[in-house]
Amino acid sequence: MRLLLLPILLAALSLPTQAAGLSLDEISAYLNSFKTARAGFTQINDDGSTSTGTLYIKRPGRMRFEYDPPQKALVLASAGTVAIFDPKSNQSAEQYPLKRTPLSLILKRRVDLKRAKMIVDHRSDGRTTTIIAQDPAHPEYGRIELVFGTDPVRLQKWIIHDDAGGRTTVILQGMKTGVQLSASLFSIVQAEEELFRRPRDR
Repeated sequence: MRLLLLPILLAALSLPTQAAGLSLDEISAYLNSFKTARAGFTQINDDGSTSTGTLYIKRPGRMRFEYDPPQKALVLASAGTVAIFDPKSNQSAEQYPLKRTPLSLILKRRVDLKRAKMIVDHRSDGRTTTIIAQDPAHPEYGRIELVFGTDPVRLQKWIIHDDAGGRTTVILQGMKTGVQLSASLFSIVQAEEELFRRPRDR
């Protein structure tokens, strides 16, 4: 399960270029146009296996991946941390700094791709615009591609390329923005209690 979910965490972002299609300003404006979102997703792993689930976003800084049965896994981004839950392991969540993951790109309070100097490639095929990002100080973290539809502007998918040459694709379906989302959806402590039936320390 760790191998299934970890590719989500393998890229960080930094450095811009020029291209046709949507501009970096337009992509930044789109990402800043919503604070909350919900979408179905399909994850395609490097070995060809797939999984599905529901994605929730609450900016700044919060995201939730709920994986459908039989996996029942959960990934939460909250309070500067990404936590990976695998109920089958009966162990506490593995945790990583959010700032070292590609999730940070769309979870910032305000996205400015040009000012942040994040992008290493920026291109369009006429129907979609793709930006590719990596941390130039830590290329071992891998790269992330974000693919946007252009009419209307929307985030369609992302692809994580890890340092071993593997890739994991997440395709979004039916994304809705401006939805009502409870803060409890993004609570790492509450997820720990619910998944493992462990009362919090008092």
